[in-house]
Amino acid sequence: MAYYHRLGNIPRKRHTQFRQPDGSLYHEQLVGTLGFSGVSSLLYHQHAPTKISRIGEPVPYGPVQSGVPLAPYHLRPFKGETTGEDYLSARKTVLMNKDCTISICLPRQRTMDYFYKNALADEIVFIHEGSGELLSQMGRLEVEAGDYVVIPRTIIHQWKWNEGPVRLLITESFSPVETVRRYRNHFGQLLEHSPYCERDIRPPHELFLDNTPGDYLVQIKKEGFLHQYHYDFSPLDVVGWDGYFYPYAFSIHDFEPITGRIHQPPPVHQTFETQGFVVCSFVPRLFDYHPQAIPAPYNHSNVDSDEILYYVAGNFMSRKGIDIGSFTIHPSGIPHGPHPGTVEASIGKKETHELAVMIDTFKPLYLTTDALEFLDQNYPMSWNPDVAPQAPRPADLMD
Repeated sequence: MAYYHRLGNIPRKRHTQFRQPDGSLYHEQLVGTLGFSGVSSLLYHQHAPTKISRIGEPVPYGPVQSGVPLAPYHLRPFKGETTGEDYLSARKTVLMNKDCTISICLPRQRTMDYFYKNALADEIVFIHEGSGELLSQMGRLEVEAGDYVVIPRTIIHQWKWNEGPVRLLITESFSPVETVRRYRNHFGQLLEHSPYCERDIRPPHELFLDNTPGDYLVQIKKEGFLHQYHYDFSPLDVVGWDGYFYPYAFSIHDFEPITGRIHQPPPVHQTFETQGFVVCSFVPRLFDYHPQAIPAPYNHSNVDSDEILYYVAGNFMSRKGIDIGSFTIHPSGIPHGPHPGTVEASIGKKETHELAVMIDTFKPLYLTTDALEFLDQNYPMSWNPDVAPQAPRPADLMD
């Protein structure tokens, strides 16, 4: 993120005396990246953020990679049942590599009785269903269905969900999540032809100050464990902050599609970038307007990336048998494209109302053991209706 934001009370100059009503100093904390050379924010706490009261035993936490053959895959959706009790136990990681993990999460609980911090990765939480608020040291951020919520690493936070279904797509990135470089000028401002601008990006809008004493648990995710840190004060004790490093929301509905006379390639849908992958948003848009245009995508081989598509809403004319909440996975090395009959059927269509999130990684992705129960056995052969399904079954993959 490359624009400045501030909330609450801060001193006029950085690193100068800033006193509480009782005369004691507020505790200044710099949260920044790239060894003091990247983006950062300055926070002013009522309590020293280093004042730990107790450390519990770490709890193992993380996905397990499976061994599967190279093939296109379709993971069938979770039909609405919850995947666990709370925000962390409900995460089901289905894909992983050294740059990212991709998870689905349908938590049963509306609130969290702990705080969470990812010490190694930024997280992009796409809210497929549900609404509520994200509480962090930087303040309150209201969210709703369709929002991407970008939470930089080390930000202590907690979710509170409203009544109703909650369905989340969570992408964990081990490099910073940024806006798209080609849409920024050298000052960092988004350009006029960018499909979104700073007005569309929503930072926390008010501080949430909690002075209640008690035992506060912060679960810190790092290196395959959840580390249990206890404090005798709330992490939400920040009276003010400013800078460029903070969680924010951006709605997929605010993404303005780029269209053309002939079919446009997926990079026009790009929304975020990292060192290891990009995130794209497919939104309702007009189709190509050349008189002989073919709206359906052409067959293509991504020779240096794996392509994951998560289906959010609408009817995808290039795919058959794909439900809302499904994943399709097309690894590098195998060409993919529209299903039989969909190319001809797309001719003459004027618009689409589809909604989807695409993640393209630059290194191979691997299915986790949790993903195996959701495999669609028929998908790899679905382009050839004359061939019986030959995809390996989950029991075979576990051997």
